[in-house]
Amino acid sequence: MRAGRLLYLFLIAAAVVLPLRAWVIEAIYIPTASMEPTLPVGRHLFCDKLTLRWRRPRRGDIIVFRPPIEVGGEQAEQMVKRVIGLPGETVELRHKRVFIDGKPLQEDYVEHTRPGERLEGDDLGPIVVPPDSYFVLGDNRDESNDSSVWRDAKGRHVYFISAAEIVGLVRGVY
Repeated sequence: MRAGRLLYLFLIAAAVVLPLRAWVIEAIYIPTASMEPTLPVGRHLFCDKLTLRWRRPRRGDIIVFRPPIEVGGEQAEQMVKRVIGLPGETVELRHKRVFIDGKPLQEDYVEHTRPGERLEGDDLGPIVVPPDSYFVLGDNRDESNDSSVWRDAKGRHVYFISAAEIVGLVRGVY
């Protein structure tokens, strides 16, 4: 095969793949236990970047987003968590249990690996989710770096992610 033909095929492939990855779907990898048992460490998934162009995130959606804080001294590229609190809602955590507007939230997906320990984020609020913001938690609550424990460089709590930082929804396994 001639070099010119190979270059032509490469350019066609790039013209298809790069826009798909940028605006439609992207492969992601789960590197930590924060979403177990729902998303085990090492799982490869797709991030759907289209759906949230037509609707807002809903409670229970698992989203990919750019975190509002540094993780381990550097800015993490992306995180995966579950949407818990929506704009305008009051969120509270009492003894590891989530309450939305004063009512307990039914969460069959939650895992507590250290149920007998009192950890930062086990009790929180009540706090009101600002407009265009979301409160997110990992399913493995005792091992998750999420809205319940985030702090900025000055040690102040950062409870919410902005809608502008959401990349997309987690979809099927590959």
